[in-house]
Order: sequence, then C-alpha cells, then structure tokens
Amino acid sequence: MSFTIWFTGLSGSGKTTLSRLLFRELKCRSLKAELLDGDIIRTNFSQELGFTKKDRDINVRRIGFVSYLLAKNDVISVVAAIAPYRETREQNRKLIDSYVEVHCNCPLETAERRDVKGLYARARAGEIPNFTGISDPYEEPVAPEIVVNTDKESVSESLGKILCYLEEKGFVPMAHECQMIPFTEDDEFQWKNDLARLGFARAVGPGRSK
Repeated sequence: MSFTIWFTGLSGSGKTTLSRLLFRELKCRSLKAELLDGDIIRTNFSQELGFTKKDRDINVRRIGFVSYLLAKNDVISVVAAIAPYRETREQNRKLIDSYVEVHCNCPLETAERRDVKGLYARARAGEIPNFTGISDPYEEPVAPEIVVNTDKESVSESLGKILCYLEEKGFVPMAHECQMIPFTEDDEFQWKNDLARLGFARAVGPGRSK
C-alpha cells in the first residue's frame, strides 16, 4: 500500500533523523519507498526559490506533487520538510489520498540547544532572514495523525510510536510478516553520489531552512 508520511516541525526537531530511520526500516521490510528530504529537494528541484512565504509554499507543493506521482506508482514517500504553513500542508493532504502527518513536537529552546551550526543564534542576530521559529512563523498542525515529543522521547521511542501507528492502520505489514533484507547507510545514500557525478548539489548552503 502506497502512502505519504510527512515529518513537519522546527529545524532541529528530529525530522531528518526519524525520517531516515523510518525509510531504512521500510526498505528492510522489502517495501518500495523513497526518502524526500526537504534540503535535497530544494537544492536539486527548487534552486530558484528563496525563503519568502510564497517561495516556501511553492517548494512544499512541489514536494507534495512528487509524492502524489510516487503514490500513483505504488511507492511510499517519506518526507522530511519543515512545511511551516498549515494551509499549504492541508493542500497536500487534499491532493494525496493516503497522507500521514507526523508532528515532531519540540520546544524552540530545545531546538536551539541542538543547533550545533549556530543557525538559530545567527537568525536571532538578524544574519539569517525568514528563519522559521525566529523571524518567520511555524504554524503547528491542528490534528496530525502522529505526534512525537522529541524533547521527551528517545529516538527509538518516537520511531516505535510511528511504526506502531503505520502497522495498526494497515499501512505497513508487521516485521514478522515481511521478508527482511539488509539495508545499509551505503545503500541509502548511493544515489547522492550518483547525483554528484551528474553535477547536482548535495545539500543546501548553510544558514537556510526548508
């Protein structure tokens, strides 16, 4: 069964970590899945966009449309993108039949403490405009399918909560029902090397958020 699971939350809330772990678990269960990281999509698909509300909305809708196309071909989309505006997230929900929203709920102060690159500090100093949570709003989901409180839960607890929901709702089979296959980080990121060889950028530049 194809579906889109979208991780939304502040920068530093755990979206990337959880989405990669979930993607790896789905691949280990022999399921067809793609990982759509907001930074990578922006770099290779939305290079011309800035960080105004209009540009952010366009980027989020583009990711939603890619997810829609993947779903039509029975591929699961695992999306990690801030997607700060509620209305645009709801547009994607209407577009995609099987849509699961995961709110990585994390207080701003915790996200700031996790920020080893110092982006929040730079944003507070006015060096980075339109930074979500500081100079640009983040509109929390009203009724997400899953809420993970990443300031209180361990990574394994949050991942377990997500997998439990997907199993209970019939989105994914139980692990014991699958032919489990090894899936390593080398397998996961091989396509990044392929992109690099073709001249595509690997990641967004420092100081930006999706």
